[in-house]
Amino acid sequence: MSLKEKTIGFIGCGNMGSAMISGIIDSGVISKENILASVKTKESANKKQKELGILVLTDNKEVAEKADVLFLAVKPQFLDSVLAEISERLDNKKLIVSIAAGRTLDYFKEKIGKDKKVIRGMPNTPAMVKEGMMGICVNENVTDLECQEIKELCLGFSKTELVQENLMDVVTAVSGSSPAYVFMFIEAMADAAVSGGMPRKQAYEFAAQAVLGSAKMVLETKKHPGELKDMVCSPAGTTIEAVRVLEEKGLRSAVIEAMEKCLEISKKM
Repeated sequence: MSLKEKTIGFIGCGNMGSAMISGIIDSGVISKENILASVKTKESANKKQKELGILVLTDNKEVAEKADVLFLAVKPQFLDSVLAEISERLDNKKLIVSIAAGRTLDYFKEKIGKDKKVIRGMPNTPAMVKEGMMGICVNENVTDLECQEIKELCLGFSKTELVQENLMDVVTAVSGSSPAYVFMFIEAMADAAVSGGMPRKQAYEFAAQAVLGSAKMVLETKKHPGELKDMVCSPAGTTIEAVRVLEEKGLRSAVIEAMEKCLEISKKM
């Protein structure tokens, strides 16, 4: 069966699940008719069905049974109960993709058996604007073709890279949680611009576009970030003085320590 012919199911349709579904639909890889999802209440089901244009149910079992590829887009604390509910509907042909932080491949072996095909993923919120970054790891039952199909399926909302499972907590720190750090940086730059007299709305636009453009330079030029930084720092100029203050205040150490704390908490989940 080709990817286009498969039924894609989502258990959970919150912000991340909805972003993933929208990206898949917009990419044209799968038609709306081949996507279904489940949510807790009928009210939510009606709202999401109208918003996304797909079939949305309140029955997790039905979605699990019908799906060839099943995304578990629920929070980690709800995963035990969801798996207990749907376990009888899962066979060894179905591809199961979990985005629950901290739930390992061994966890799924224990909960649903060794013979199931499981992919563990960690997307991030920029998926909501189709600029996400997601790390995935797979168990021994997932074929190379199935892994490639998942990467193709997710291309509409996220770049996706295969990593070793022992790096999944690092993925959480460097991309899963990092949008929050970037938003704080943008907010701080905007606050400084407002302090200098710029209107708040304009300050956010200037700061956010600077971050967007800088990130694009790293990705497209393939130059080391340090080299790109040096290109901006003219001798005896304004930028090198700003960089000096950031170094003095410990910007690098603060970011590294924050990510190490994020990594520590992720490993305990």
